[in-house]
Amino acid sequence: MHAKVLAGSRCEHGWRVQRGENDWKGFLENFTQVVELSREEAQCRQSASPEEFATPYDALLDLHCAGDTQALIGGVLDELREALPPLLQAVMDKQASEEVVDLSGHYPIDMQHKLSEELMRKLGFDFNAGRLDVSLHPFSTGGRGDQRITTRYRETDFADALQATAHETGHASYEAGLPQALQSFPLGRARNMCIHESQSLMFEKQIFLSRSFTEAMAGLIKRFLPSASFPDADALWAAQTRVKPSFIRVEADEVTYPLHVMLRYDIESALINGQMGAADIPAAWESSMQQYLGLSVDGNHAIGCLQDIHWTDGAFGYFPSYTMGAVNAAQLMASFKQQYPDWQAEFSRGDTAFVREWLSENIWQYGCQFESQDLMRSATGEGSNATALLAHLRSRYLEESD
Repeated sequence: MHAKVLAGSRCEHGWRVQRGENDWKGFLENFTQVVELSREEAQCRQSASPEEFATPYDALLDLHCAGDTQALIGGVLDELREALPPLLQAVMDKQASEEVVDLSGHYPIDMQHKLSEELMRKLGFDFNAGRLDVSLHPFSTGGRGDQRITTRYRETDFADALQATAHETGHASYEAGLPQALQSFPLGRARNMCIHESQSLMFEKQIFLSRSFTEAMAGLIKRFLPSASFPDADALWAAQTRVKPSFIRVEADEVTYPLHVMLRYDIESALINGQMGAADIPAAWESSMQQYLGLSVDGNHAIGCLQDIHWTDGAFGYFPSYTMGAVNAAQLMASFKQQYPDWQAEFSRGDTAFVREWLSENIWQYGCQFESQDLMRSATGEGSNATALLAHLRSRYLEESD
């Protein structure tokens, strides 16, 4: 592990310059050792628990997605692999003829910050036990009674900061809702990153980006940012739900994001399982970009395989948590909606307390007392699968109803 930490540190620091210079060759010199050491770690972990880990990659998945195996995640991604490309095309065909307002403009950062704080209040964040700050990349940190989240702002765009704020509020809410009686014990911790990401995506995609909650936000946005150029909540919602294939994962929309994760999962699982070499990544990346998104990086690795920081220090197995989080969030939301048929009326008034109560009862209070799939079955009646996410995407982007 000492060797891996040193190799990862060299690789990450080199990447900070090499990405900007599109220097794949220079990056590969450091990255090759990271891959070799990660493979060695995976094989050691698998050898120590062969009954638990079917593949070396399973052993690294366990560090981030404990309880969710490669077989499970691969099955979910296969469901998405089949359904998403035609769904993406149908959404793009539908949206091609639609006119949408341009949300770009000049929005003072101090007013955006106040707006983000108002959003957090609507989502139930307790400012007596936390705060909002600014960083280059949004994140959530802190402990019970001191939940700290950050977001980032651009003067020309308010929508990106609001989504990031909602996302991190979800992470912070999960941590704050974990069982207080068990806070000093491992059982009191969050289950895994697939569940953690489901909480952040519940708040960002299922609540904040819903058409009904947008009704509550439209007035707030106009109050804090009076120059925002949308005539009503419907226009605001339409502008925030555009779908278009893009190169950068963190800028991807809700429909295309799983395709970005799928590409990375395909590569990293093959790397760790010894089916691909590090030098093969650019060609595999280009092939998958064309297959999944119809795009070519054309040798620009800065918008291709050099764009993420995760692999530089050997964090293989983390990427799947993003899409498993989206899958779990949609599944949880579907179950929630069955129990609360009037949810849209509540959302349109900006009331989310009943969602937090449901999540506390079904997810938060258990910490990591149950494996992730047992937790999902308890809350939704079935283990993680792509059915609810695909239904959600069809409803939101083809039927304009969610």
